[in-house]
Amino acid sequence: MYEAVSIAATGLKNQQRRLDTIANNVANSNTAAFKSARLDFKDALYTAGVVPGAPRSPEENQQKGHGLMVAGIGRDFRTGNFYTTDRELDLALEGEGFFELSDRYGNSIYTRNGNFSLSVEVDGLYLTSAEGLYVLDENGMVIGIPFGVNRYHVTENGTMIFMIGDEEVGRARLGIHTFRNLFGLELVGDSNYSQGPAAGERLPADGAVVRQGVLEGSNVNLAEEMTRLIRTQRAFSLASRALTTADEMEGIANNMRR
Repeated sequence: MYEAVSIAATGLKNQQRRLDTIANNVANSNTAAFKSARLDFKDALYTAGVVPGAPRSPEENQQKGHGLMVAGIGRDFRTGNFYTTDRELDLALEGEGFFELSDRYGNSIYTRNGNFSLSVEVDGLYLTSAEGLYVLDENGMVIGIPFGVNRYHVTENGTMIFMIGDEEVGRARLGIHTFRNLFGLELVGDSNYSQGPAAGERLPADGAVVRQGVLEGSNVNLAEEMTRLIRTQRAFSLASRALTTADEMEGIANNMRR
């Protein structure tokens, strides 16, 4: 009887995790370049209970499950809707690809959030992300910007042209990459990802097109999330009822009299 309580508890625990995932998706429905997540489940460990005295055959082998467990968190990398900002340092990627950034420890991380800005430092100006991380060029170097630049033109292949008035004073090409397995990327926060072991080889994102003055929005589908929410609430309710029933049965067994 205790196992029934344990099995129902796995349902409650993991449906709560699914609720948390849905809540996170809805909360980030207006976050630039946010990619929605989906929690998937699988059967927990099964054990074989052989009937005593019976032949050891598949017909007499009682398979007993132990509830459910999380199979993984899948992330939807479909492109979100674009919206115009008319800001020169706002960039969006059309197609598969990620901008390369350098985190505070010098490691490469990747993002589709092109809400870039300038960081004024002692030795010059640098292009940075919304979180203040350096944006890297195609060679993995930080992008320095000459003083006095007041115009930026970005081509579709990611080349940034720095201008003072109508005069070009420098250029740099953004580091834009993709991976053999996008689902192997590991989320590190702020819509940024690191190259996990399952992501495979890093590849040049030759098919990506850079749009200037545009940002990519979240790809959260609120109607779909509400549907998942209703299904999850019902599953949570059923698991709760199973737990209550198992508890009542244990109470009856404990109060039995000869």
